[in-house]
Amino acid sequence: MNFLTIGHRGVMGVEPENTLRSFVAAQEAGLDVIELDLHLSKDGALVVMHDTDLDRTTDGTGPIADRTVAELRALDAGRGEHVPVFEEVLDAVHAPLQAEIKDVQAARALAEVMNGRNLADRVEVSSFHDDALAEIARLVPRVRTALVASRYTPEIVERAAGVGASTVCLNIRRLTLEIVEQARKADLRIIGWVVNTQDHLRLVRALGLDGATTDYPEIKRTGRFTA
Repeated sequence: MNFLTIGHRGVMGVEPENTLRSFVAAQEAGLDVIELDLHLSKDGALVVMHDTDLDRTTDGTGPIADRTVAELRALDAGRGEHVPVFEEVLDAVHAPLQAEIKDVQAARALAEVMNGRNLADRVEVSSFHDDALAEIARLVPRVRTALVASRYTPEIVERAAGVGASTVCLNIRRLTLEIVEQARKADLRIIGWVVNTQDHLRLVRALGLDGATTDYPEIKRTGRFTA
């Protein structure tokens, strides 16, 4: 399998995260997959933002869930970009996507879009939350899922198997050879995050991971040469 480079919220190291500008830049840089985050607006739209609150990445304040999609789209998400909805991203880029969901409600909304647009082959669904992955798997035939973890032990492999995930996306700062070996025995694909330096890249290549999530497009250019 080829080593995958996954653009973290687009290329958030150089463009405003989770914006169309960032996603287009990731695609133009040749990254293999674009990762993004989904939340539900007050009126049930799938909006693309990482945090539950608006304060860090926009000129707004307060919870996303308290704003309608029209109110959210009126905000500045950096360099004049608006907060996109998921369907806009689907139309703006053609690259494969990894969509992170935070809860069961978002899973249900995403399932409706995926089934309506036949996205099972294009969109892998990721989450830190086992119940969200179990729900999307129940609702979307053939969906591919990835269990994400920052603080974890080798039991992450059992958790992934329990929800039918085919991939684990793991914080490289806690990654051990033991976990890699257990994941391989379970036939799981392993993605490391966040890989932003050559030292990080050498680590994930030495461990034989299947790919790296990165904030910077250069990782794509150098990754193929790093052993």
